[in-house]
Amino acid sequence: MTVQPAAPATARQNHPYVGMWVTADGYVRHNLLPNSRYDEARGNRESAYRGRYEVRGDDIFYWDDTGFTADGRFVGDVLYHGGMVFHRAR
Repeated sequence: MTVQPAAPATARQNHPYVGMWVTADGYVRHNLLPNSRYDEARGNRESAYRGRYEVRGDDIFYWDDTGFTADGRFVGDVLYHGGMVFHRAR
């Protein structure tokens, strides 16, 4: 995977995918931060996973701080990631 240089901070802050994404049951909460970091909570466990992410078009790539990697895809206002379906938090 070729990693492109990060976008300027202002571009990341205004990216349409930045923000909180949640599963329908609210169990998994995935916060895409404007600094290209993410913070994922699961149930009562806040910050269960943290790391960096990169969005390329409608694809998202994750690098967890522990070394785990994953990817996902945005389709409209839905994020498909790791067999889960996330919707933007309102």
